Amino acid sequence: MNPEVEPIPNPLPEDNAWAKFFKFAELKTDTRTEAIAGITTFFTMAYILVVNPVILSNAIFLETSGDLFGEIAIATALSAAIATLIMGLYGNFPFALAPGMGLNAYFAFSVVIGLGIDWRVALGAIFIEGIIFIILTLTNVRTQIVNAIPECIKHATAAGIGLFIAYIALSGNPETGGAGLIIPYEATITTLGNLGNPKTLMAIAGILITAAFVARRIKGALLWGILATAILGWILGIAQPPTGLVALPPLPVDLFGQAFIGLGQMGSVNIGQLLMVIFVFLFVDLFDTVGTLTGLGMKAGYITEQGEFPNVDRAFMADAIGTTAGAVLGTSTVTSYIESAAGVAEGGRSGFTAVTTAGLFLLSIFFIPLLEAIPGFATAPALVIVGVLMASSLGRIRWDDPAESIPSFLTILIMPLSYSIAEGLAVGLITYPLIKAFQGKFHETKVAMWVLAVLFVVKFAIA
Repeated sequence: MNPEVEPIPNPLPEDNAWAKFFKFAELKTDTRTEAIAGITTFFTMAYILVVNPVILSNAIFLETSGDLFGEIAIATALSAAIATLIMGLYGNFPFALAPGMGLNAYFAFSVVIGLGIDWRVALGAIFIEGIIFIILTLTNVRTQIVNAIPECIKHATAAGIGLFIAYIALSGNPETGGAGLIIPYEATITTLGNLGNPKTLMAIAGILITAAFVARRIKGALLWGILATAILGWILGIAQPPTGLVALPPLPVDLFGQAFIGLGQMGSVNIGQLLMVIFVFLFVDLFDTVGTLTGLGMKAGYITEQGEFPNVDRAFMADAIGTTAGAVLGTSTVTSYIESAAGVAEGGRSGFTAVTTAGLFLLSIFFIPLLEAIPGFATAPALVIVGVLMASSLGRIRWDDPAESIPSFLTILIMPLSYSIAEGLAVGLITYPLIKAFQGKFHETKVAMWVLAVLFVVKFAIA
């Protein structure tokens, strides 16, 4: 167990079926802690129910007069619920999954719009990616990749993810859901935003409110911070309050099964383009997931002193099945979410956290109007505090050893600046064996590390 992780007080072990199934006593947790963690994770990533339909609507065109936004939102919720439920019940990990940001944009703007590939064919490519992932998981390849990553890079990945999600939380146009504390600026690339903007001020207030809850060690501090900031924004008229609570969902009848039609249409697509699309989906998802699970596993205390992640193959299987199911439902690649760190920070240690999040994704199908009303400035503070907690991994890197410090620093730096966990991890995995070799310690690097380094160099060369 990771010594950085404080055990959750549990003086009275629970004697019920789910406590035994999810190993509460062994993990030193309880129902209340897990439920709050699951709720917190859900609220920090519920934005995907709105953002994913907005992005995919640019590329998917229904031949009927159906509710495109609603159908994609339901497909998003169902795919997230299925994958997260498998993660909880089969893997017993507190991690949530949903259609991945970045990969959905690649699907819409690069594959469908840029290359002119029919959206059904693109869904078929994602279905193939999911099948390949299932095979890689069954053959233990993905687990071997995680175990081959050096300890320092695992700690750096956790810290890098912390900076990445904090950067995501602070950046962006406040008028389109961002906090607005960091904005684009031509002269210096980025700069401090307009602190007079009411939504940016609300984000700042939310950070202080959430920090106060955390400082007072209030249980569920991140969740209460989200709710308090949202309610304050509604009261002050800075954000629109919910126009309703419940709405009947439109079933994704126009999307369901379209991936199979896409599989049948692949013969009409340039084979080189198609293989490249499948490769990009596969490569980015693989190493995004490896990086995310490694960072989360390190923070939750799952990774042993030998650098191994017990039962991580089960987490990978949830990801693989989620991607396959998501393609059938009509949405882009499903992947593990870094926002799961919010639930881990609240004490989530078992699959009950994931089951709670999955249940909320199912319920969200009926509460889209309410979720749409939670503004971006309300969830940003929680992610900033999570970034603080994830950064504690920095203390476990040997900064006096250049072979550890340089690759670790580059991993941490590149993740937020490239807006990609996979790219940051790639740079770390390339530089680590090289600097070890420069030190004359070639023999200390596993063969698998050199293989990964070469693969990443090739990937960058042909990108």
